[in-house]
Amino acid sequence: MSLAYALQRLRQLPQTLQFVGVGGAAAATHLAVVFLLVQGLGMAPLVANVLAFLVAFVVSYNGHAWFTFASHAVRGWAVVAKYFAVASLSFVVNEALYWVALHRLHWHYFWSLLGVLVLVAVGTFVLSKFWAFRAPGAGAAQEK
Repeated sequence: MSLAYALQRLRQLPQTLQFVGVGGAAAATHLAVVFLLVQGLGMAPLVANVLAFLVAFVVSYNGHAWFTFASHAVRGWAVVAKYFAVASLSFVVNEALYWVALHRLHWHYFWSLLGVLVLVAVGTFVLSKFWAFRAPGAGAAQEK
């Protein structure tokens, strides 16, 4: 099976499943970077989480722009800025919940982060679809 064929088949999936796939790739990147920074460099988990967020953002934006929301045909710095705002809001919620899991509940850093990433995904999808990657004039067309 060629890569082009595989991508074509994946594009036929419902958008929510595409979002989950791209989000899963970004979350796996996020988790891997945190793991490497904490285990490999001895970095504090909350600091490692910030750096991992920035690396995972690149994976997430590109995956959603070129795959999940490709049919919206919106790209460029304005979309990057809006999606970065969405991702940053999600990250603030992520970091707050992660802090609670680590410092109040005393859960393991890896499993805490995995749970938090799953929790914030729904809000990220809604804001991404209906704001960050929304095609210009899409709202007006829907209101008519």
